[in-house]
Amino acid sequence: MALPTYGRVLLDTTAGDIDIELWSKEAPKACRNFIALAMEGYYDGVIFHRVVPDFLVQTGDRTGTGAGGESFFGEQFEDEIHPRLRFAHRGLVGMANNGAKNSNDSQFFITLDRADELHGKHTLFGRCVGDTIYNVMKIGAMELDDSGRPLYPPKVKSVRIIDNPFDDIVPRITAEEKRVQQRARQAAIREREEAARRKGAKKDTKLLSFGMDADEEEDEPVVFKKKSVVRPDLAENPNQPRMPILDVNTLKPEKVARGEVVRESDTTAFKSKSQDLSKIREAHQREKATESSARQTEIERMEADIKRLARRRDGEDSEEERRTKKTKNKSELEEELAKYEKGRGAHRKGQKRDESNVLAALAGFRSKLQTAMVAGDEETKDESKGDAVPGTQEVEIEVDNDLGFMGHLLHFEKGNEEEVAKAEREYEVIDPRARGAQARQEERDRKRAAVAGGTRRRR
Repeated sequence: MALPTYGRVLLDTTAGDIDIELWSKEAPKACRNFIALAMEGYYDGVIFHRVVPDFLVQTGDRTGTGAGGESFFGEQFEDEIHPRLRFAHRGLVGMANNGAKNSNDSQFFITLDRADELHGKHTLFGRCVGDTIYNVMKIGAMELDDSGRPLYPPKVKSVRIIDNPFDDIVPRITAEEKRVQQRARQAAIREREEAARRKGAKKDTKLLSFGMDADEEEDEPVVFKKKSVVRPDLAENPNQPRMPILDVNTLKPEKVARGEVVRESDTTAFKSKSQDLSKIREAHQREKATESSARQTEIERMEADIKRLARRRDGEDSEEERRTKKTKNKSELEEELAKYEKGRGAHRKGQKRDESNVLAALAGFRSKLQTAMVAGDEETKDESKGDAVPGTQEVEIEVDNDLGFMGHLLHFEKGNEEEVAKAEREYEVIDPRARGAQARQEERDRKRAAVAGGTRRRR
C-alpha cells in the first residue's frame, strides 16, 4: 500500500499538464526546495533537456545543458532515502544529482518505467497522478538527437501550487515580481536601442564591408540626373502632323464653361468601341441561351429516363410501350391479365381501395348462386316425375357448365351415431405435461410401495 501524500503542484508544460503529489513527510527537504523554487518562478521557461526512452525525462536546469541548477538553501543538500519509497513503476518524481551522494539542487526527473537501479541513489519525493502521466509519456516518445536531447524540447511554462504543506516558506522573490523585473529589463533594453537609433549612431561597417564604400562619407548627398524629355527634332519637323485646334468661337459658351468639349476623333472612337462591345454582348447572350437550352434538353431527357426506370421497377409501362403491346396479337393469358391491370397497386400504402366494384361483383355472384339453386331444384323435380321407357338406355352427355357447382348441396346421412361414438373413443389427446406429471406420480407411488414393503419385512 502506497504512503499518503501531503502537497500537490501542477506543472503547465507545452506538452500538457503534469499533476504531481508530494511525499512531504518522507522527504521534507526535497519537497521544501521544490515548492520554494516553484514559488520563486525558477522553473518557468525551463526545458526538458534530457530524455532516455523507457527510462526517464529530466528538467530543472535553467541553462538547459544539464550542468547547471541551484537549490533554495544556497548549497547542495543531502539525499532522503526512505525504505518504503521505491522506483517500482512509471510516473515517480526524484531528485537528480551530480553523480555523487548528497549533491541535490534544482534538477529533477520523472520515470517512464520501473527503475530498480535508482533505489538508494536518488531521493524519491513525488508521483504523477491521473491522466497527466500520458503527457509525460508523450515527452518520452519525442524525437532525439545523438546526445539524447529532444530536437524540439518541451518547456515548463509555469508551476501552480495547489496544496502547500509548508506554510512557513518565505520566497526570496515571487514569480510575479520576477516577471515584472524581466518585463522592466526588456523595456529598458528597447529604450536604449531606440535612443541609439535616434542619435544616428554610426553603423558597424565591419559586419558587412564593401571595400571602397567604407571610406566614403555617409552624409554625402546623392544626386540623380534626369533625362530631358524635349524632342527638338519633332518640334521643327514640318512633316509632323499637327493636332487639330478647336475653334472656341464656334462652340457654345456654356459647353466651354463646363468643359464638355469633345473632339470628333474621340467621338468616332467611342462609337466604334460601343458598337464592338454591343456585338460582343449579343454574341455572349446567344451562346449563353444556346448552352442553357442544351442543358435544359439534357435535364428533360434524364428526367424521362428516370421516370421510365421507376415505372419499370413498379411494374408499370409507359404509354409508348402500351401502344406497342396493343399492336401485337395478345394471347388469352395476356387478355386475362389485362383485366386485373386496373386493380394492380390498389393496396399500396397511402392509397384508399375502391370497393364499389368488389361489392357489385359480390352482389352479381349472389344472384347467380340463387338462380342456380332454383334451377337445380326444378331439374330434380322433373327427373322424379318423368318415367323411364323400358328397353331403352339413356345416353348421358357431360356438359362442362361452370355454373353447375353453384347448385350442389351438402347432405349428411342420418343415423350415424355409432360412427361418431367410435371416433370419439379412438380420438386421444396427448399432452406432454400431463404425461410427465403421470410419470412423476408413478415414481412416487413406486417409492411409497418400496418403503411400505421394507417396513413389513422388519416386522
